[in-house]
Amino acid sequence: MAGASDKARFYLEQSVPELQDLERKKIFLKEEVSSIAKKRSDFEHVLNARGSKPADYARYAEYEMNLETLRRKRVKRMSIKSKSYAGSRRIFFVLDRGTRKFQGDLGLWMQYMEFARKEKSHKKLRRIISTVLSLHPTKPELWIYAAHYAMEDQADMRVARAYMQRGLRFCKRSKALWLGYAKLEMIYVAKIAARQQIMGLDHPQESKVEESSLDESHADKIALPDITAEDVNPKLANDESVDQTALQKLTSSPALTGAIPITVFDTAMKEFDNDAALAEKLFDMFSEFEQSPPALNILRHVQHMLQTHCPETLSCAVCLFRLPLIAVEPASEEFPVALGQSLDRLKQSSKEHPQISTELAERAVRTLLPFVQYQDLDDNIYRVLNVSIRQNLKTMAHGSGLDERVIAAIQRLEEEGRVKDASALTSYALKCWPSDARLQERKIAGSPVS
Repeated sequence: MAGASDKARFYLEQSVPELQDLERKKIFLKEEVSSIAKKRSDFEHVLNARGSKPADYARYAEYEMNLETLRRKRVKRMSIKSKSYAGSRRIFFVLDRGTRKFQGDLGLWMQYMEFARKEKSHKKLRRIISTVLSLHPTKPELWIYAAHYAMEDQADMRVARAYMQRGLRFCKRSKALWLGYAKLEMIYVAKIAARQQIMGLDHPQESKVEESSLDESHADKIALPDITAEDVNPKLANDESVDQTALQKLTSSPALTGAIPITVFDTAMKEFDNDAALAEKLFDMFSEFEQSPPALNILRHVQHMLQTHCPETLSCAVCLFRLPLIAVEPASEEFPVALGQSLDRLKQSSKEHPQISTELAERAVRTLLPFVQYQDLDDNIYRVLNVSIRQNLKTMAHGSGLDERVIAAIQRLEEEGRVKDASALTSYALKCWPSDARLQERKIAGSPVS
């Protein structure tokens, strides 16, 4: 214990000049400085004693972060000069000690990386990322974090892709990493498309996407279509004399045709033997980027794969039903046709594959609920949606009586934060089964129906 006390005293003595400076400049009162010193003493004794835990380091770092935030606010308000690096340096020191002692605690590593990222300490963050990846190469979330940092903070997509591909060597069977890789590519496509729109080059052009395959001679890498420096020149934004020819090449480059996300999808399907559930998750993720130029092309590619290799699966039927409605506004002229096409596909799938009709009905209801709450919806469309939702509710219930599937569907919507949809589904269920006590209780206790 004496050794722990000596260590704690040593670390505390190092902060004395800083505390004296804070008191001298009246950033903190004498009583506040005493409180800070006592709090640090308590933390240091806990950290240097036997039995310290990662949470102790996390709490200490959190305390120092809050203290540094308060110090900066007071310095700004009082318009005085004060060393700004001391607080950050102490926080880095605490987190560095914690990650050295508990190298297996990912939560502590994430806190360390997030703080370095917030402080824009890029050199330090790159060093932290390198260390944690060498210690935990089989953790997909770390590779995803590193890739997003490279793309979002460093604007270096080549490094981001390198992180993802290195991660896949260690975590080849991680579906989360494949999803993360595909999403990274979609975010990049969206960024390039947005830039092209700003430049006034968002006119659609026909472009053929060639199917890409895994290079057998480099089995640990995904063979991506090449994007040259001329395709996406990062210096264009600062150059007043923009080369319009180079910018026009963006339209036909793999960055905008969707060739790269399609390649990632195809490679994932090869790795997981055309896993329908994974394909549906990728479909869901791609649909989040519905306004991106190649999104529909990519979604059609996913649907084609499902119809070719997994035609009898629920995932295939769900994606087939959803596809016409993606990127179509409910108030647009195209919506009635798209809705009709979706409902026809739903009916056909239920007829051809009765074994999935119950689950398909629930997925259809979940898809249609947001549309029926659209304020400017045409009356005829509203009636069609109403009828379809009620019919699918009864399919879920297998007849006249209320089935637990309906209650479970409402609960799932609530758990996902779709409160309005859950309330609307409760109202629909009450119209079908008005005497059910469970639904009446939910109606009374639930959120107001929109």
